[in-house]
Amino acid sequence: MTGIRSFRPVKPTATQVVLSKVPAVTLGFWIIKIAATTLGETAGDTVSMTMNLGYLIGTAFFLLLLVVLVFAQIVAKKFQPFLYWATIIASTTAGTTMADFADRSLGIGYTGGSTVLLACVLGVLALWYRSEGTVSVDTVNSPKVEAFYWATITLSQTLGTALGDWMSDTSGLGYLGGALVFLVALAIVAAVYYWTDISRVLLFWAAFILTRPLGATVGDFFDKPFEKGGLNVSRPLASAIIAIFILSCILLIPQRPGAHPRAAPNTP
Repeated sequence: MTGIRSFRPVKPTATQVVLSKVPAVTLGFWIIKIAATTLGETAGDTVSMTMNLGYLIGTAFFLLLLVVLVFAQIVAKKFQPFLYWATIIASTTAGTTMADFADRSLGIGYTGGSTVLLACVLGVLALWYRSEGTVSVDTVNSPKVEAFYWATITLSQTLGTALGDWMSDTSGLGYLGGALVFLVALAIVAAVYYWTDISRVLLFWAAFILTRPLGATVGDFFDKPFEKGGLNVSRPLASAIIAIFILSCILLIPQRPGAHPRAAPNTP
């Protein structure tokens, strides 16, 4: 019919779900994360102390391994559970030797090392936020964001090691007492998560940092001598037991990538 224009209805803006290259944050994630940080403590001490290679050589070895795994993680096309958790373990092990090197070999001390590392973590998070407008782990799906993510992860693991050593060695609480303090702190973060509207991103990073000293103190409890409040389990044996536990968790606990909603352009 002439004089009448035909209109095509405009579809509303769609929403694309962009899959992250890191796992969804679930209870299983936190179980494996705590175990990985414990392994990082025992494995790092195995190389630097039991094998008597020292903190500097241990740091160089684990940093090289971390760089290789981060590169593999960045070039991977999608989330790969075994690669991701291997990279996490490398970062937490490197964090152990780096923190020990700074605290003991450089003589900065636990308080000084923790302060410097906290400033580094906050600095990287600030740069990440300035660049991307968010520091949510659900947006980790590009090389640039992955670089920010792994830098923050590694520094937070190192900070957590320093905090764990500071708590267990200088507070007089011992390893179990230190672990209990960090466990209570994590419980508080969980309560805040469920009962308040405080930023989930902020709470994630707070919990991520706190799980590292929890793992550090538990790891020290396993392998330190009886006279120092530990169980005197050999570091290699403790590392093997924890590694088997982590492998079992990865196989038995469903692993899926995180998801981030992103507006898609209108289509005619």
